Amino acid sequence: MSPTLPHVRTRLTDLAEQAGVSTATVSRVLNGKNGVSTQTRQAVLAALDLLGYERPEKLHTRSRGLVGLVVPELTNPVFPAFAQVVESMLSEAGYTPLLCTQSPGGTTEDQYVEMLLEHSVAGIVFISGLHADTTAGRDRYQRLRSRGMPIVLVNGFAEGVDAPAVSSDDAAAMDLAFRHLISLGHRRIGLAIGPERFVPAQRKVAAFTDNLARHLDDTDPASHIVTTLFTVEGGQAAAGELIATGHTAIICGSDLMALGAIRAARARGLDVPADISVVGYDDSPLIAFTDPPLTTVRQPVQAMGHAAVSALVAEINGVRGTRTELLFHPELIVRGSTGVAPAVR
Repeated sequence: MSPTLPHVRTRLTDLAEQAGVSTATVSRVLNGKNGVSTQTRQAVLAALDLLGYERPEKLHTRSRGLVGLVVPELTNPVFPAFAQVVESMLSEAGYTPLLCTQSPGGTTEDQYVEMLLEHSVAGIVFISGLHADTTAGRDRYQRLRSRGMPIVLVNGFAEGVDAPAVSSDDAAAMDLAFRHLISLGHRRIGLAIGPERFVPAQRKVAAFTDNLARHLDDTDPASHIVTTLFTVEGGQAAAGELIATGHTAIICGSDLMALGAIRAARARGLDVPADISVVGYDDSPLIAFTDPPLTTVRQPVQAMGHAAVSALVAEINGVRGTRTELLFHPELIVRGSTGVAPAVR
């Protein structure tokens, strides 16, 4: 019997610890043996990748086809989070993802779609694309469907498009944030939001307006809403206006906007949360480590990505899914950027 080499034992141990399985299970996966669940196999493969090991040749399986993944940009950390989940799910289903990311002045969504069609993709997942923009035409998606291309739309329901749609429940997100601030004694609550031509922004504005009337008997939402961009700079500008008009709490349309709001408060010598409470949206990676740690409404990225890929794979296999929008309930994550209203203390 040949001796077990120390580096092999170390590799198995490291992989087993990272994947949360036994070294025997890792060995079965690496040797292509049966009797291992898909989830466990995926965990071992992920451990291989994370620890920087090259996959054995025998683990290289033939792809069922290419699938396009179109996201608006990668500067907002929630989009890489979505991309990572969707790519992982596609790989697990046997498909090879092609990530298409946009940037100002760069390749457009329509140009990416043409490229994906040239590569004969089996389907396309659109995340927060032009389908979420109410000023953009829906005909681009209808043309794809007319040629039989399976597509799934994430975060931005497009009425009349024959495709599955998966979204986070923006109205529920606003309810969670508003009720949290009300419970802390805040009565001057503002909303910093991005361009209202986008479906998620429209839904947040409508829910915010409803909460103002329901909880504060305030029927003048315009004095509490500032529309800018879903960026740090946009949040800073919006928060500056809301602070100047006496708001003690600000709900933001994204975590990046919330970071901008905190910056605006500090620029005025105010403390977060002692003087101003700030709530974000997304619960982007690393947002728990900001100063202060950000209270935010978490999008269920994992569940949404799983649903999007499941729907797309079903469509590729000829199984027509529901055309009713699937809404996923978000979760309020309370951290250090919200506190009791100044007037209550």
